[in-house]
Amino acid sequence: MVGAATYLELSEQGGGAHKFYEVTVDGSTVTISFGRIGEQGQVRTASYSDAAKAVAAAEKKIGEKVRKGYAPAVKGARARRAVSRRQILSTRSTARQAPVLWRFNSGAPAFGIFVGAEQAWVGNENGDVYTLTHDGIVTGRFGLPDGVKCIVADDFWIYAGCDDGRVYDLGGKVPRVAYEIASDVDIYWLDINDGVLGVSDRNGGLTLVDHEDEFQWSRRSTGDAGWMVRCAEEGVFHGHSRGVTHYAARSGDPVWHANTTGTVLFGWQEPAEVFAGTSSGWVHRLAKSDGRETGRYRCDAAVFSCATSPDGAYVFAGDNQSSVYCFAADGTRLWKLATGCGSAYSMQYRDERLYLVTTDGSLACVDASTAAVHAAERGQLPQRSDIKAEGWRRVEATAEVETVSVASVPVNGGVVVECVQEAGKLRMRVLSDGYDRSRRVQFPKDIRRPGARYVVTEIHSSVDGTFYRAKGEIKRLV
Repeated sequence: MVGAATYLELSEQGGGAHKFYEVTVDGSTVTISFGRIGEQGQVRTASYSDAAKAVAAAEKKIGEKVRKGYAPAVKGARARRAVSRRQILSTRSTARQAPVLWRFNSGAPAFGIFVGAEQAWVGNENGDVYTLTHDGIVTGRFGLPDGVKCIVADDFWIYAGCDDGRVYDLGGKVPRVAYEIASDVDIYWLDINDGVLGVSDRNGGLTLVDHEDEFQWSRRSTGDAGWMVRCAEEGVFHGHSRGVTHYAARSGDPVWHANTTGTVLFGWQEPAEVFAGTSSGWVHRLAKSDGRETGRYRCDAAVFSCATSPDGAYVFAGDNQSSVYCFAADGTRLWKLATGCGSAYSMQYRDERLYLVTTDGSLACVDASTAAVHAAERGQLPQRSDIKAEGWRRVEATAEVETVSVASVPVNGGVVVECVQEAGKLRMRVLSDGYDRSRRVQFPKDIRRPGARYVVTEIHSSVDGTFYRAKGEIKRLV
């Protein structure tokens, strides 16, 4: 098989696996491509001491896949399987208009949102991720290869889950691959806590991987459609068609399960509680310690997003009829108002403002202060600003890295790390003084090269103190 390629596919009915695996031998080099059928996929290359060993390694890889059900196929004969998206028949709300301060048109239906101390992030089905100030000024635009499912924060780090099965780190000038989820997983939602990634999927599965993208555990819930996953120190909270299940963080053992009225379509968490919005129009408030319901909030239609003010003092929800709600902690409905820009796929509250991403692709900033809401209920609205992202080019995700000479790096100009090969895997270690060189470094997956050295802006310790995390710009030393 020297110089030839072996192409295999595994395509299961009913939404199962739909992926390819291709092995090419060129002299003493073996190149493996794999991923979802119809997509470019990922590429791995390994070199051996001679051609015979390369052929033997390739045949072993092919044998492993055949035993798992892969079979020879014709490349291009099967089409890419459609990605599951939340379907909303969004209708116009009959409620009074909410006090929208500004609205940004992202260009496509938007799922992803995160609002930090300095700026807001919005990601849409076109793979665009925009950053804006809290006053609605566009400050940047990233381009991901596929639709953005969600945007989450983990301490300093911002990540976007993408329909191509990858999770991208958005903390630098260009997006970098932080995690590579199995190509046959139809991601519905994800969350990250101290580098540990939780992924919920279409079939009700929940999978955890660590900072090196290595499998920790997986569980299959009693339901399907896992639209909620929230990761915390005390465990993982998984919402699906049968309710919310709490699993222990390290072992994956079930801790408790709480039934809900309808399928869980969105989840939010505070330090002591989780909130689950459901298809039957309820938001359930559950204690993290034992799953006990401590509150319930009634909307007039299916709840597709929810959020709270700090510690759940106020509870917000968005339904599939373009309305948003605010409740007191005791369940009293304080107001219901119309978004004016479609149904809210996701939301976040910060500093008396409610940020929504919607079916028409808007990121809308609502003044949620008591005075503004009371004025809106009387028909008195602020002058809304409509914002467009004109002139912003996409900064595309790439595996290319800027190179700099060692001599040009100033003292205290960054931290040097090295890529080493351990047991067939590429790992990162810190070379600069003052760090524990036995610890691994969480580092973008697609730019690692054996023996290469890089300088990064900052290196931080994980909360549990077992590994380091790279932050900021990355350049390769030559």
